Amino acid sequence: MPTMPHWRRNINLFLGGQFLSGITTMIVQYAIIWYLTKHTGSATILSYATLVGMLPMVLLSPFVGGIVDRIHKKALLIGSDWVVAAFAVALFVASSVTRSFPLWLVFISLLMRAIAQTFQMPTIQSLLPTMVPEDELTRVNGQLGMVQSANFIIAPALGAFLFSLVDLQWLILLDVLGALLGTLMLLFVTIPDSAQRGETVHIFADVAFGFTQLRQKRGLWAITVAGAAFTLVFMPAASLYPLMTMQHFHGSVGQAGLIEVVYSGGMLIGGAIIGVFGQWRDRMRPIFGAYLILGLTIGASGFLPGTPTAFWWFVGLNTFAGLATPFFNTLLMAMIQQSFPPAHLGRVLGVLNALMSLTGPVGLIFAGPLADRIGVPMLFIIAGVGTLVCGGITWLLPSARHYDRDLQQRLKDE
Repeated sequence: MPTMPHWRRNINLFLGGQFLSGITTMIVQYAIIWYLTKHTGSATILSYATLVGMLPMVLLSPFVGGIVDRIHKKALLIGSDWVVAAFAVALFVASSVTRSFPLWLVFISLLMRAIAQTFQMPTIQSLLPTMVPEDELTRVNGQLGMVQSANFIIAPALGAFLFSLVDLQWLILLDVLGALLGTLMLLFVTIPDSAQRGETVHIFADVAFGFTQLRQKRGLWAITVAGAAFTLVFMPAASLYPLMTMQHFHGSVGQAGLIEVVYSGGMLIGGAIIGVFGQWRDRMRPIFGAYLILGLTIGASGFLPGTPTAFWWFVGLNTFAGLATPFFNTLLMAMIQQSFPPAHLGRVLGVLNALMSLTGPVGLIFAGPLADRIGVPMLFIIAGVGTLVCGGITWLLPSARHYDRDLQQRLKDE
């Protein structure tokens, strides 16, 4: 693993660039969704917009990994930012000519943003092990999680404020500013070249390679499958948080937003804990703790009565749920990054991201009909019980339970 001088300054520049480009992108993303809500009032349009944002990760991730492994990662990050900026400019020009935003162009813009994210995620995940010392990898992943959580907290509030003051036609140009700031900071970041850069991309062979590499790690494969099952049971409840607040607790839009903020705030605290104390001899233990806390808090939320007092219990439970969330995502990512050579990570992560994302849309398909039939609180109970079951099954499999302990011993022996 790298021991480049000034690696801390290098990674801080990288994280700063990710924050600046990420916050502007998310502000525009929220603004577009609010525009669709305000000007169409259609649940169908909003559901299609959500689906457009999810499908590229499911459909393209397995095929993106081989490209990530073979193209200069700095160029890939800069290029994807400017693709998003280009479609923001296209929306700006179209709205200047027609005095409105063509719906088809809005959806194409959302699609291109999702495709750019599909390239950026495995790129960032695969380059971190080449930029930081191995014993700092967990902490830096936690710091990256803090940056992403901070974006989730700041973007909705700042986006709502700007949306009320600035016409969307001009607000979308924040994407151009974000691409410019992100590019300028990345120019000063040192990212080591991939050993396989310039090789021919064999799309289907690369997918098979990534799948085989992941499948050969028995414990890691079991953890991945359990994680995908967790996404399946958790996604229906996650998509219905606004309904839980506004229908079950008879709350307001502001209270629904408060839940989003406290959950993201919990994630920020969790990321900070990992970033500061990210040295565990066995990272599976905090992952099992995350399963337990998520299962109990989400499940308990479904048992709360629909009263104003109970809503504040809901707020408290979701603060703890948010705090637990980074422990699963961040620690699993650090283990994956240490389990494979950097030259293979793009292909492995492409397959992994697709598997983890595939069950999300499946869960969303059943969320509405199930909520209508059995009620939103019952979906939270099912999600809580399902989370505990997924964690319990992972714990019962020795290859999964001891995976990180064995991994760290192997790395120490090498």
